Amino acid sequence: MNQIFDKANEKMGKTISVFESQLASIRAGRANVNILDRVEIDYYGTPTPVKQVAAISVSENRILNIQPWDASMISEIEKAINIADIGINPQNDGKTIRLIFPPLTEERRKKLTKEVSQMAEDSKISIRSIRRECIDDLKKLEKNSEISEDELKKGEDKLQKITDNFTDKIDELNSEKQKEIMEI
Repeated sequence: MNQIFDKANEKMGKTISVFESQLASIRAGRANVNILDRVEIDYYGTPTPVKQVAAISVSENRILNIQPWDASMISEIEKAINIADIGINPQNDGKTIRLIFPPLTEERRKKLTKEVSQMAEDSKISIRSIRRECIDDLKKLEKNSEISEDELKKGEDKLQKITDNFTDKIDELNSEKQKEIMEI
């Protein structure tokens, strides 16, 4: 039974990690280095993340600075940012690229909070699916007489507690991100 609980914890933990990475890529009106996670450039024939070819820093609340270690890569990075369609036009001064995050409109904030809520609900569905899968595994053990009916009930209760902990974590992350988005 412990293997089933470990499997549930591991899979649900991965679901939380995926949800956190999704939240990190949402632009909330502030400069956030994670917005560049999916931006890759062609670095001498190899697709390479921008983070590996440049120093990225937040200079002000809404300004992200990208300073390539190789100055010849500036136009390549700028092109990759435009292609990635992150919604911000890069400004190039010859040495660094600046991404200035415009303040979000009220309509855009509401749309983003709906998207975040949908991501949270999808993550909860995934967690409940993992719970269902693990309960099925417990029922198979009981059917094969490896555990008793009482142990099955205790196992289901423990799985429900594990599930509740993970869904509470999703709710917490969801509300934090929504507060960040609605902040002006």
